[in-house]
Amino acid sequence: SSGGAGTMGYGLPAAFGAKLARPEQTVVAFVGDGGFQMTIQELGLCAQWEVGVKIVLLDNNYLGMVRQWQQLFFDRRYSSVALQNPDFVKIADGFGLSGRQISDPAELPGAVAEMLAHEGPYLLHVLVEQEDNVFPMVPAGCAVDEIVLGK
Repeated sequence: SSGGAGTMGYGLPAAFGAKLARPEQTVVAFVGDGGFQMTIQELGLCAQWEVGVKIVLLDNNYLGMVRQWQQLFFDRRYSSVALQNPDFVKIADGFGLSGRQISDPAELPGAVAEMLAHEGPYLLHVLVEQEDNVFPMVPAGCAVDEIVLGK
């Protein structure tokens, strides 16, 4: 978690750089659907440069951290947070990357094993509960020592 620090879109490019710096290491990026769409074009570079980063896309059809802030601090007065997402696995395929979508938690162990065993970049698209929250987070105007660890 970025702790609510507004780093949407950073995960994939950061993982790309980490994999280039340490090609012998397995690098896995955990990204949300909103932030992923901000840098989705980097899938093209993963394919072109054959950078074998693994991507776990947690998809709740929301700008998740923004929705979470609106839930926790603004009495669920949601504004501009719901997403209508594309088929991310088809997009990955369009760039020449392998991928898989899952929605059942029972599928997760096998899907992760498949992703990690795959040579090259891979997108694991995981459909999650729409209102699951991510912690820790630092509320606006607070210091790091006032971090919120859960509901």
